Amino acid sequence: MTVTTDDTGAYVASLMTIDKSALPPDGGARFNRLIFSRSPYLLQHAENPVDWYEWGEAAFERARAENLPILLSIGYATCHWCHVMAHESFEDSEVAALLNSHFVCIKVDREERPDIDDFYMTVSQLLTGSGGWPLNIFMSPDKRPFMAITYLPRRKRGGMSGLMELSANIATLWRQQPDRIENNCRGIMEALGNLRGNGRPVRDPDMAAVAGNAFNHLKNIYDSTYGGFGSAPKFPMPIYLGWLIEQGAAGNMQALEMALFTLRQMRNGGIWDQLGGGLHRYSVDREWLAPHFEKMLYDQAMLAWVALDALQATGDLFFSGMAEEIFSFVERELRAAEGAFCSALDADSEGVEGKFYLWDRNEIEDCLAGDTGLFCRFHDVSEKGNFEGRNILNIPLTLPEFCFRESRDEAETERVLESCRALLLLRRNSRIRPLRDDKIIVSWNGLMIAALARGGAVCGREAYVTQASAAARFILNNMRRTDGRLLRSYLAAPSDVSAFLEDYAFLAYGLLELYEATLEITWLDAANTLADELLKLFRDPDSGEFTLTGLDAEQMPARVPSDHDGVTPSAFAVTARVLVRLAWISGRPELLESASIVLEASQREIERNPLGHLSALQALSMLKAEPTIITLSGTVGSQDLADLLLVLTQQLIPHLAIRLEITEGPAYASICARSTCFPAVDSPEQLERLLAREGLCMLKQVQRR
Repeated sequence: MTVTTDDTGAYVASLMTIDKSALPPDGGARFNRLIFSRSPYLLQHAENPVDWYEWGEAAFERARAENLPILLSIGYATCHWCHVMAHESFEDSEVAALLNSHFVCIKVDREERPDIDDFYMTVSQLLTGSGGWPLNIFMSPDKRPFMAITYLPRRKRGGMSGLMELSANIATLWRQQPDRIENNCRGIMEALGNLRGNGRPVRDPDMAAVAGNAFNHLKNIYDSTYGGFGSAPKFPMPIYLGWLIEQGAAGNMQALEMALFTLRQMRNGGIWDQLGGGLHRYSVDREWLAPHFEKMLYDQAMLAWVALDALQATGDLFFSGMAEEIFSFVERELRAAEGAFCSALDADSEGVEGKFYLWDRNEIEDCLAGDTGLFCRFHDVSEKGNFEGRNILNIPLTLPEFCFRESRDEAETERVLESCRALLLLRRNSRIRPLRDDKIIVSWNGLMIAALARGGAVCGREAYVTQASAAARFILNNMRRTDGRLLRSYLAAPSDVSAFLEDYAFLAYGLLELYEATLEITWLDAANTLADELLKLFRDPDSGEFTLTGLDAEQMPARVPSDHDGVTPSAFAVTARVLVRLAWISGRPELLESASIVLEASQREIERNPLGHLSALQALSMLKAEPTIITLSGTVGSQDLADLLLVLTQQLIPHLAIRLEITEGPAYASICARSTCFPAVDSPEQLERLLAREGLCMLKQVQRR
């Protein structure tokens, strides 16, 4: 029977510390095989009565030997509906008896094995038109799927199939009508094969037309009342926002305003943690009030990056505040002792979604006393609550609007509110905390390294660069095999799973940002090394095609199209951007051809579905552009060189590549752009004037706090 606790984090931590050396291979009487895992998600299921296996040959060998179908269940540690299904079904002895008798059951952490998740999620979308987690796949012992479902209850309920009935029906079908199962498997595999395009694109896309089409699509789904795109549920969509700001830099002011308004609305909504900073996963409503409360590392990294884009595009310190609040949250709550960053915080605590973040007015009054009224009016707190009888803190009126309505001084009001927020955060920190998934994932860390390095440069915060450097060093020093092969994740020790294309690409991108923030050649050298390894590991020598999984690693039953953006940018698009930047910075023009090849699959789709390929569209624009190459010459570490570098971080300079030439004497900058090399300048003021005169940047200066 599963042992439960209100503190999921403490429970998982306790399982990790158990001495497992005396346990039998199947986990013994108390556990199943997942007790040997290093994934917090799998450990959450280690006391299930279901006889779970990890993905591996032992499970498939048993399925083949006993001619049993496989139930593959994919999820992640901070997934709310994964928890619900686990409590309803996988902790139930009757369900377990049925599954153990008729299936081989495999649990997969999608964050450890994105290759497995990508393949079977494509199957789910093909069969059902949608996907999500938990993702449950019924498949044959040779890994070919024949059915896909997401969450379903233990028993049939409200028109929804139940796991008990469905599993019993599948078990009967497997025994009595194997030909029907086989036909399903063949049909699905054939359909998967048809999803992939063949051959190179016949022509280059019309970039202006594609960009115009993408903007019109976004304009049509843009919510001009509350910001964001679509209705409910509403996701932050940082890829959309970053692209719109880029369009603003090219002169589309409507695109820029759409992005800026959305950022402001999210920052003031309940999707933003008004006490601790950072962004929840998405809003269940149109107004950004009620979030799905989990917090993901990649969301924080990408939104911080977009906030920095907005800061450079406008000079408005509101956006530096957004980025800095994200960085403070990540440093405080997601930074591991080793210096890298953990994956996520759960939505649930004490078995209730959002409990950690919700407030009763009387608790606030107990904490704030005389300032309660002001705080509650500003943050939309009432006796009846705004969410299931309790309160989600949000900001219905901006501070100037609020102070005008109440005839209050802005500076004094902000001082009181900040003091109140600090007191409530202290009170909140005494609550039972949501589970933190302590896995260190290379790709997500690459995104955060990039955001922190850029944030340190743009905001003048050396601490951010220091944090980014520490995370990069940890990964490069601790997450490689003895032969140098990068590994996917780390929890107490490196995983056995080889890193994927996104890990190499995102980490290399972060290292390039570190180089441009510090001018330390070691980071540029490390990025070049990763790019060289990437080209060897992820490009098929026969077809020339790039793959998400290394050629030296386990392959799924078929390759599926994976060039589109997901919750993170397309790995192919980021790879192309890394290769282009290295070609510019390191003088390696041969990398441009590789960048062109890696984008070929996207070029086939970019005109048909531009919103799904905005990262590829940005990469293609970059590939076709002439760079602005700025060579900084001087002594590394000198103040005059640092002053010149600071100018380059103040504004958005499209297609910027910074080269370093180490020399003695005073520092100077040389610019080559638009087929012209300009005379060198040796002062920040001269560099600013040259950039402005030649129209190489947006004419907004980033202010310092």
